[in-house]
Amino acid sequence: MLSLGLLWRALSSGGHEAREKEDDQQAHHRPEAPSRTAAAAMEQERALEVYDIIRTIRDPEKPNTLEELDVVTESCVEVHEIGEDEYLVTIRFTPTVPHCSLATLIGLCLRIKLQRCLPFKHKLEIYISEGAHSTEEDINKQINDKERVAAAMENPHLREIVEQCVLDPD
Repeated sequence: MLSLGLLWRALSSGGHEAREKEDDQQAHHRPEAPSRTAAAAMEQERALEVYDIIRTIRDPEKPNTLEELDVVTESCVEVHEIGEDEYLVTIRFTPTVPHCSLATLIGLCLRIKLQRCLPFKHKLEIYISEGAHSTEEDINKQINDKERVAAAMENPHLREIVEQCVLDPD
């Protein structure tokens, strides 16, 4: 009977000591990284910042902005943190018609304006909304290929059109 009492006491005090040790560790615990909610809020803030930059881009053949034509909307912008203070920015735009001949140029304007204006480190992916254009795969490849973008911007005529489209409104 005495051995059961000692065993019980040993088990009871061991549990108590473990709880004290756990409480002590929690008291010295470093603050955790920002919660997922805070990260999501930061991503949403960045997405609104991106949208604010692209909404004023002018359509290459109409006097309207991409926002006015519903080519870009707040919901077409996604931002996800991929590293410390680095973000993946994804834009999915919708040309006004499925055979829009200027969809590549619109994508180029989006890329150039964001490369110039985004105040944070980023990786940029621009796509036509799925099913919104007859040649979306080809256009998506073109507007996400750095060499093709650089070559397009070397063309003086294209560069002039892009500059007019991305010019900030008065």
